[in-house]
Amino acid sequence: MANDKAANALGTFRWEGVDRNGQKVSGELDAASLALAKAQLRQKGIVTKRVRKKTKPFFSRRSSTKITQAEITLFARQMATMIASGIPLVQSFDIVANGQENPAAEKLILAIKNDVEGGTTLSEALRRYPKYFNPLFCNLVDAGEQSGQLDIMLDKIATYKEKIESIKGKIKKALFYPTAVMGVAFIVTAALLIFVVPQFESLFKGFGADLPAMTRMVVSMSRFFQAYWWLIFGMMGGAIYALAIARQRSQSFADWIDRATLQIPIVGIILKKAAIARFSRTLSITFAAGLPLVDALSSVAGATGNSLFLKGTERIREEVSSGQQLQAAMRNTDLFPSMVIQMIAIGEESGSLDHMLSKVADFYEEEVDNAVDSLSSLLEPLIMSILGILVGGLVIAMYLPIFKLGGVV
Repeated sequence: MANDKAANALGTFRWEGVDRNGQKVSGELDAASLALAKAQLRQKGIVTKRVRKKTKPFFSRRSSTKITQAEITLFARQMATMIASGIPLVQSFDIVANGQENPAAEKLILAIKNDVEGGTTLSEALRRYPKYFNPLFCNLVDAGEQSGQLDIMLDKIATYKEKIESIKGKIKKALFYPTAVMGVAFIVTAALLIFVVPQFESLFKGFGADLPAMTRMVVSMSRFFQAYWWLIFGMMGGAIYALAIARQRSQSFADWIDRATLQIPIVGIILKKAAIARFSRTLSITFAAGLPLVDALSSVAGATGNSLFLKGTERIREEVSSGQQLQAAMRNTDLFPSMVIQMIAIGEESGSLDHMLSKVADFYEEEVDNAVDSLSSLLEPLIMSILGILVGGLVIAMYLPIFKLGGVV
């Protein structure tokens, strides 16, 4: 476990030693671990006397910077451009690293460069940093190296990651907007009940008349919020935290959540279409890269973003490995629409499976885009109505006694 964590983290090491000419030399080196740093120095013909990890300031903005998937995608795109232009691989690393605005991304690229300089292949170097490069990324790079088309494969990886991140962004957009608005509505309502309604309540005490039922209900809610606001907010925060922890630690609970989300009206349809698009896009690029179908399905399983489709993909892989056709194995899962299965069948018969999978992915990516736009258009009036009922109801409840008093006078 400790070695895996060390392999995921980049560090700077200060070293002192003697070179091949017997001269004392020193410097700094970026590597994933102390052992790798010493190995890289040995490969350069340096006999080390002392190697130690450089400590970082406690308050360091550079050390807390994270590397995003967008930066990994840009790295793949830039490397593809450099290699296609005829620039040597090691020199390409230097050029790409110098253009990075994120210090952490620059350090990662230079560490990969040091590994490649030490004699490892690019795919092997990338596998040392699984936090940033998943098995799919590394397998595709390996296929590109073996076929002599590394630049083309890196370009395909960049395009693939851009499309996958685009789908993720659309899903987040579909879920974030209504959640954020409802959260703000709850906070505004709670603020009115805690701070505004008590002012009206003190005013109503001097009326000497019975309050309307709606006003009494709002006043009772206000008293409850004033007395137990800490409990209400605490329980909500605790519930969200407990759900997040349970999802991480319990696979069965995570599976139940994934199944339940697919049953949500409208949103569930979007999530299912997004999973089909990611399945098709990933299988298309892996199969086109020359990977055997069974190995390609192994990479696809973790890319669908839903445990139900993950298990379905694993079942497909098992049936395909036993001799079943892909379209028949997909039909047995009951996860894919008949149109998708028919297109896969045509692709298998014509020998253009990767092209047909790409067409399926294009279709469902467009479907997700249209569904998100439709959902936003549908939710806007609904959300405005809910806000109007909540805030407008509180305002009416507070002014009803005033209207009643005016009628008596």
